[in-house]
Amino acid sequence: MVRFVVRRLVVLLVTLLAVSAATFAIPYASGGDPVRTILRSRVSDQALDPAAIASLRAELGLDRPIVEQYLSWLGRAAHGDFGLSFTSRTPVDQLLGSALGVSGTLAVTAIGLAFVAAVPLGALAATRPGKRVDNGVTLVTQSFVAIPEYWLAPILVLIFSRYLGWLPSAGWRDLSSLVMPALVLALRPMAYFTQVTRASMIDVLSAPYIVAARSRGLSQSQTLLRHGLRNALLPVMTLFSLWFAGLLGGSVVVEVIFSIPGMGRLVYNAVVNHDVPLIQGGILSIVALAVIVTTATDLLYALINPAVRVRHGAV
Repeated sequence: MVRFVVRRLVVLLVTLLAVSAATFAIPYASGGDPVRTILRSRVSDQALDPAAIASLRAELGLDRPIVEQYLSWLGRAAHGDFGLSFTSRTPVDQLLGSALGVSGTLAVTAIGLAFVAAVPLGALAATRPGKRVDNGVTLVTQSFVAIPEYWLAPILVLIFSRYLGWLPSAGWRDLSSLVMPALVLALRPMAYFTQVTRASMIDVLSAPYIVAARSRGLSQSQTLLRHGLRNALLPVMTLFSLWFAGLLGGSVVVEVIFSIPGMGRLVYNAVVNHDVPLIQGGILSIVALAVIVTTATDLLYALINPAVRVRHGAV
């Protein structure tokens, strides 16, 4: 198990270093001069003063070798220092912390709704494969996959805000502001969780130990809860972590439509305003969170399922 953990942590570190290098290269990948981009964000005059360009280049350390610049930036980024936002002149770490709290709340709520609804639906469909219940659950959940967020979100706003007046159409004030965006974000992962739970549960219910449990007199529900559900949920865990990491990074479409000050909207505005420090900090934070969450899930998966450790030579 120790070898498995060390291996995963090494992969995590290498991935984060690769992502940090790609993130650092964002201002250079566009083919423009980062210093000129910064100055144009501060002044309206397109004819920039060469002395101002040289001064700012020295101030930011951009006159040093590129490797030295990267190592200096990486050292600051490791401590959460991404500099100041070009547009608001606010420390990027403060903006990221505030946005991450909002996206975290939204992600936990959405993924929780999806999981709570998907597990019983998937289990119910698996106990009656090919029957009306199974077909009905499959039809409904597959329709959720086909519905795009940019279409569903305005429809919910029209119904619950414009016509019924039950919920606010935008903003982030109280729990009522959380209902519609969480519902929009929950439907698609719920559909996938349901189908994975169903498929996994069908395989588990046909396993020999399940047949043996039924032969000892256990009812179907007892067998399902005591022996089937734990093993059936293992594949769902991996899918759960991927969706949670994505939602934690922020859903751009939903956050923009509902004017939610989360990570998705923050990075979207940064791209629109060419706010390089905010883009770098936002992308690196989102990817780092995704990698950390998936790595933690792999470790938890190996802890629950010894077969994974055996397969990877961790025992």
